[in-house]
Amino acid sequence: MAYIRRRGCKCPKDAKRCTCGAKWSFTVDIGVDPVTGKRKQYTKSGFDTRRDAELAAAKVETEVASGTFVRETRATFEEYAQMWLKAYRANGTKPSSIWQREYQVGVLINCFGKIRIADISTKKYRETILDLSAKLSRNTMLGIHGVAKSIFRMALQDGDIKKDPTEFVKVPGAKKDDDEMEMPKYLEKEQLAEFLRLAKFRGLDNDYIMFLTLAYTGMRVGEACALKWSDIDFQGHTITINGTLYNPNDRSDWYQILPPKTKKARRTIDVDPGLIKELEYHKAVQNEFKMRYRNIYHDAGFVFARMDNPINHEPRYGYPMIRRTVELRMNRILQWMDLPFRATPHTLRHTHTSLLAEAGVSLEAIMERLGHKDDRLTRTVYLHVTKKLKKEASEKFSALMSDVVKM
Repeated sequence: MAYIRRRGCKCPKDAKRCTCGAKWSFTVDIGVDPVTGKRKQYTKSGFDTRRDAELAAAKVETEVASGTFVRETRATFEEYAQMWLKAYRANGTKPSSIWQREYQVGVLINCFGKIRIADISTKKYRETILDLSAKLSRNTMLGIHGVAKSIFRMALQDGDIKKDPTEFVKVPGAKKDDDEMEMPKYLEKEQLAEFLRLAKFRGLDNDYIMFLTLAYTGMRVGEACALKWSDIDFQGHTITINGTLYNPNDRSDWYQILPPKTKKARRTIDVDPGLIKELEYHKAVQNEFKMRYRNIYHDAGFVFARMDNPINHEPRYGYPMIRRTVELRMNRILQWMDLPFRATPHTLRHTHTSLLAEAGVSLEAIMERLGHKDDRLTRTVYLHVTKKLKKEASEKFSALMSDVVKM
């Protein structure tokens, strides 16, 4: 039988009503500890009325009798999130993935950190997701929501919470069909030509060859930054993508070369002879530079090795260019162009897709070249370009046959 009491009440014993705001609590027996043989009890407080405490106690007694009672943990969300993160790191996951999970866990801790994980309701979680979705992109939110689901699922499996508050919550913005999906930004052929011309004549060291390589291969920026001379077959006109650059602190002298994003991403692609010729010229220039600074040059064989000297920093000659540098360099060049959208280095990957589609290359061949098993964005670009070409073909045929119909 439950023991009901009002804790900390300072009102006179003969008072008909509590005026000090004291809360009611209950204590119920929940079984016997199999190790010590002692009686186990469960206490919960914070009820406004005796009736509320009695009803909650009755529910616990029913759960104990049916074997479904869960004694919720007093651990905070932050404590549980750190336990989950520790288990995630122990799985031998790539550093880049761990860094991403740490960021996602950090966002969740900012929202729920000191709250008991058992006290986070579905309503509270849904409101938080909606608030975050107003500030962050949907892709970012999908990652954060996925981590939250894993953390609460772990607590549920451990028997530390009764229900998962993420179960019926979705990130705003439902997936669209391919035809309705927002079209990824890419450069038209003339725009790409103008951009590369500006990179060649107004760009800084490595700009032209970097952006030419990205545009002609469709490589990811991290893959290009990790590219080494040993990955290029000058005779066979091929480039092998073996890894991706990881430098979470945006420092070129602190980096790791990680395996590609997926197994499919490790690939060898054929490249244009013109690109091979430009790479040969770039290698000759780099070798001359390397000899000049051989005492301080970090010779790790990177194709896009640094040849600049940052102000107020020790020279980092030979270290790989980093993503952030490539982005800033591209922004610098784009200031001379009048584009209707904001382009990024990844825009060149979509541009490569669009030009291959326009050239009649199959979707399967494009996917293989880009290192994709499947990708909705690539498919969307491909379908958009090929649909436009089919329409143009139909219009040209109609114009051609117009004279025949008149006859």
